[in-house]
Amino acid sequence: MKLMAEPLKNRYNHAFLKKLATVVSDCSPNGIDQVKFKKSVLANGWEELELKARMRRITECLRLALPEDYLEALPIMRDAAPHFGDYLSMFFPDFVEVYGMEHWEESVDALWWMTRFGSSEFAVRPFLKADAPRMLRTMLAWTRDENEHVRRLASEGSRPLLPWAMNLPAFQKDPLPVLPLLDALKDDSSEYVRRSVANNLNDIAKDHPQLVLKTAQEWNGHSKERDKLVKHACRTLLKNGDAGAMRLFGFRNPNDLQVSGLQLKSAAIALGSELHFSFTLSSPNPLGKVRLEYLLEFARPHGRGARKVFKISESDSTDVQRCVTRRHSLVDRSTRKHYVGEHRITVIVNGVAKASAKFVLK
Repeated sequence: MKLMAEPLKNRYNHAFLKKLATVVSDCSPNGIDQVKFKKSVLANGWEELELKARMRRITECLRLALPEDYLEALPIMRDAAPHFGDYLSMFFPDFVEVYGMEHWEESVDALWWMTRFGSSEFAVRPFLKADAPRMLRTMLAWTRDENEHVRRLASEGSRPLLPWAMNLPAFQKDPLPVLPLLDALKDDSSEYVRRSVANNLNDIAKDHPQLVLKTAQEWNGHSKERDKLVKHACRTLLKNGDAGAMRLFGFRNPNDLQVSGLQLKSAAIALGSELHFSFTLSSPNPLGKVRLEYLLEFARPHGRGARKVFKISESDSTDVQRCVTRRHSLVDRSTRKHYVGEHRITVIVNGVAKASAKFVLK
């Protein structure tokens, strides 16, 4: 039996809080009341709080434990940050976001430092909203920083639709101010940074597909690393069947590609089980370069449906026929809940729907 992974929020446990209280106290000239700090964190419904709410609770309790003057408290947080790492330590930049907006230079410099130990990608966004030109000038300088985490912050922090973070509506409306950051990082030595550039462009593609396609056409074909970035940046365009994106990556015109014999193992499937389906792809000519996907249209309460495209494969073949079998899990996940009712599956070939079938979850 497969065990469920422990929720990330549970890593904010007694041992973590004890270490945090000790480190912050050691970094403070006058120490802090460690017992009071830990009690304040764990009070008032701590067990019910989710990850980001727990992070914010820690931020607020640190503020109460540290000197009242922000500019006295900030150096303590800077000194404590290197003792921690990964996502869990993002309460350090969160402290700057919540309490440091009135001290721009000191706070932005702290975000530059803290992102090495727990990304400042969330915390930098209120500064972008408050004064985008000023913040973008700083972020352009970050694209030349020797530290890859700082360089990544320039692209990740400026994403219009960064998951779990506030959106940046100004960049959704007009992403052009962000493009110089992405252009400066497109050939970065770190794949970690290049992947962030791709994710930023993919965000932009949701509102400005032609701008991203134009950028992809200009960037593609210079190196295998950049080509990989461009392909990842265009994943939403490809899932949407954008004809220009299909041509850019060499996928053939699908007019003479046929899907026949779409069969479901069962048309009535129990919640929590799997959908099994198969079909045949054929053409009078060699199949060539083909991208296969399937669209699932999910039943929802009150008849409001949800849709998601799933990739099957990409291939380049001289064959004229291919038999495809696939299975899809219908187990609930944290990001997707299934409901009883009628669903539809559609096979998509190079961005074009070719065959559909219905099934019922019971």
